[in-house]
Amino acid sequence: MSDQMLRLFAPRAVPRREKFVSVGRHLIEQGTIAPWQLFHALDRQSGWNASLTDILRARGWIDEDQALDALAGFHTAQKVDLSRDPPDPRLAGLLSPEFCLHHSVLPWASLGGLVMLVTSRPDRIAELRAVLPANLRGALVAVAREDDIRAHITRIHRRHLTRSAEARVPPGESCRGWRGPGSRHVMFLSAAVAAPVLVAWTAPGAVFAAFLALALLTLFLSSGLKVAAFIARLQRGFSREPARMPEGALWPRISVLVPLYREREIAGALISRLSRLRYPAALLDVLLVLEERDDMTREAIEKARLPDWIQVIEVPAGSGLTTKPRALNYALDFCRGEIIGIWDAEDAPQADQLEHVARRFAIAPPEVGCLQGILDYYNPYTNWISRCFTIEYSTWFRVILPGIARMGFAVPLGGTTVFLRREAIERVNRWDAHNVTEDADLGIRLARYGYRTDLIHTVTYEEANCRPWRWIRQRSRWLKGYMVTYLVHMRRPRQLLRQLGHRRFWGFQLFFGTAILQFLLAPLIWCFWLILFGLPVPQDIAFTQFVTPTVTAAILTTTAVDALVALFAISRQGRGRLMPWVITMPFYFPMATVAAYKALLELVVAPFYWDKTDHGQTPEGQSALRSDIAPVKFQPGHESL
Repeated sequence: MSDQMLRLFAPRAVPRREKFVSVGRHLIEQGTIAPWQLFHALDRQSGWNASLTDILRARGWIDEDQALDALAGFHTAQKVDLSRDPPDPRLAGLLSPEFCLHHSVLPWASLGGLVMLVTSRPDRIAELRAVLPANLRGALVAVAREDDIRAHITRIHRRHLTRSAEARVPPGESCRGWRGPGSRHVMFLSAAVAAPVLVAWTAPGAVFAAFLALALLTLFLSSGLKVAAFIARLQRGFSREPARMPEGALWPRISVLVPLYREREIAGALISRLSRLRYPAALLDVLLVLEERDDMTREAIEKARLPDWIQVIEVPAGSGLTTKPRALNYALDFCRGEIIGIWDAEDAPQADQLEHVARRFAIAPPEVGCLQGILDYYNPYTNWISRCFTIEYSTWFRVILPGIARMGFAVPLGGTTVFLRREAIERVNRWDAHNVTEDADLGIRLARYGYRTDLIHTVTYEEANCRPWRWIRQRSRWLKGYMVTYLVHMRRPRQLLRQLGHRRFWGFQLFFGTAILQFLLAPLIWCFWLILFGLPVPQDIAFTQFVTPTVTAAILTTTAVDALVALFAISRQGRGRLMPWVITMPFYFPMATVAAYKALLELVVAPFYWDKTDHGQTPEGQSALRSDIAPVKFQPGHESL
């Protein structure tokens, strides 16, 4: 045992309470800060959920060592250098690694049955003792740097944390059991595809008619959902949060997770965009999450100068799974915030976005566990695909999602610009690490646990994927995730009905059923157009010409509904130049049919394969990257709050 440890365990007189000096006074007496700086920090602390030292550090007036020295002096705790005196590995089992990371505490040493803990937050010792196991509530407490504590936790508990990140969601709510060609889901899908094929071999006309009827029903239901969402959107619109934080409420700490994978160019631009946020740095905690073996992204980040409120979390390599939800599961333990946000690598959030989020959560009832923001594109005019993609996104985020939220349906989340209450995401067991559309799955699981998702009127801009094959790859991942999500939650339909209630249950069927089937069955509609224009068709299906007027009216009606909803969405967005392109949308969606069949194939042979979207592939995206990589003077946060 080192001399430092012996001194820590040695009995010492505890000074009388009146001899304690406050942390701020200690810093003033040491000449570290001026009195006016202390008054400024105390004024901010009255409205912020932040410690005095966090505020002073965020302003750049003290560093971490000065803060720890002041806290150690106030709490009569010794400061420990973990690089010189590492923790005793035999004590690792006293506390779970999740608990240690959440509270920034670590069992350090033991002498004669007396345990000593180290923490980077001695100002919260009372709160810590209240949640410690009974046998540790009398432990001595020393102080150490947070980075050192985290490094030792992740080293000691590497295997546990890695495995846990891949299996947070219970097996009954996860798709991770879908492995190998003999798995039950593969056999079910194979039978579902083989049965109609065998029937069609003997009666192709009847099968065609049946599936055409199903395709038309899907079109009607999809259009009906859009009309209902449109009406709900018109009646109530977006709820507006108050202009100021409610009386007595503190501005919360917000942690934002930004998963990165093989991002050579975008890292510098991302950091530049995040630096424009107006939320106070003392309340902001941004985590750049990258894979341990992702040297490309690591090298890009190392070239950038990170402010104190941005940290890098490396996810250890595990079973070979490298999905976004796995990375989120691992990184969540490192978050300090009571609100957890998610942005993607190419995102450019509005500067005041976090203020909107904080104010909305402050007035929202506890059952609102999630807020979903609006996604938009900063390259809507790159080419025809980007124009159509922007129209589709406008319809989705400005009409459909707000509408179904107003109707009380479960909301499938959008993957980014998602903000969650910490207790909500923990209660639903975080993300399914194996689901390639983890956002949609999480939205349904939140609803099953009794939470509600609200839409918030704040925009994040990203790059529209506007190259045909890249678009198909991205859409196939989304549709595969929708298929997986539907199959997972429909394992026990009665339980799902009981948890969601009738409205949400049938909304779930309507939403996911139409989203998947309308693309898979679209070729039947294309065959119908052959009949409509008098082109030759197989004799076995020629009887459909007798219902041509009815089917024509159905298709034209649903197309008109889609166009009107899209026109409304882009008119509210202020992008009138896109209106003439709405009539071309029927020629845009056949790419989604290709993506749907790619997704169906992958669902059988590679359900966990993550078809990554490449960023910075358009002239606008590359221009944005070049302009944003320029050196930026980081500001520690907007001070008007």
